[in-house]
Amino acid sequence: MAKYRFQDLGLVNTKEMFRKANEKGYSIPAFNFANLEQLKAILNACHEANSDVILQISESARNYIGKETLPLMVKGAILDLRAKRSEIGVALNLDHGKDYDLIKDCLDYGFSSVMIDASHEEFYKNIEKTKEVVELAKKYNASVEGELGILSGIEDEISSEENKFTNPKEVVEFVQKTGVDSLAIAIGTAHGAHKFKPGEDPKLRLDILENIREVLGEFPIVLHGSSSVPGEYIEKFRDNGGMIKDAIGIPDLELKKASKSIVTKINVDTDGRLVFTSTLLEYMKNNPKEMDLKKYLGVPKKAMETYYSEKIKKVFK
Repeated sequence: MAKYRFQDLGLVNTKEMFRKANEKGYSIPAFNFANLEQLKAILNACHEANSDVILQISESARNYIGKETLPLMVKGAILDLRAKRSEIGVALNLDHGKDYDLIKDCLDYGFSSVMIDASHEEFYKNIEKTKEVVELAKKYNASVEGELGILSGIEDEISSEENKFTNPKEVVEFVQKTGVDSLAIAIGTAHGAHKFKPGEDPKLRLDILENIREVLGEFPIVLHGSSSVPGEYIEKFRDNGGMIKDAIGIPDLELKKASKSIVTKINVDTDGRLVFTSTLLEYMKNNPKEMDLKKYLGVPKKAMETYYSEKIKKVFK
């Protein structure tokens, strides 16, 4: 029996969000968080930009926050948002759910959306596992995201050296047989900060995206691993004691092109981590005696908020 209904937490599922986004030609930001500061920064940025948002949480981030704490923390943050008279839609999505029992537990604890990632499975096994989750989610009126194709890179529970582009010939059968509400595809994005090597010219396979559009129509498509990894924050990270190799992300212009096609949800995690951490390192280097958590966590929170607000206007609108 469900402990929380997502509606009682102030959440919505993604179905109406995606319908409006497809109709008007924009994308919904899906931002990962792992603590209260990130959560508040995301909601403040989306309020400022007047953008619906999908709050994303990985299994490890949920464990870190605590499964009992998370729904109440999200509810409280949304109540603060409503006190500002904000009417933006907020969904809570499990990112890269691989285990049926974990997905059910998240639904029981008020998630309004879940991703079932069976992309490493053989095609028909992927369909079987995804359909099972879709049938489960119907009982909660929650949304389900499936995935076809494999992204390389490392991020939380995700680790793969393989990059396998989505086959447009498979998408119609997958969507029809599973009943998913959205589909994550692989067209050149990657998890983590090191998406490309120095000297490479990062490009998305927009031709594959167009082929998918031709066979699938205006169906909600998702891009994972879409951080731009801005160089100024890489430098700030290094200048203030951080250690990171050359990191190159997806240019905002490429993401904008995808957003104007049928990409309806774009996932960003690394950028938030990078902005928050590099700003925190800089602040602590310049204020080594500071012990007030409100001060030294408030500064990177504001930096992340500003960065996301600007990114929404550049990429998602």
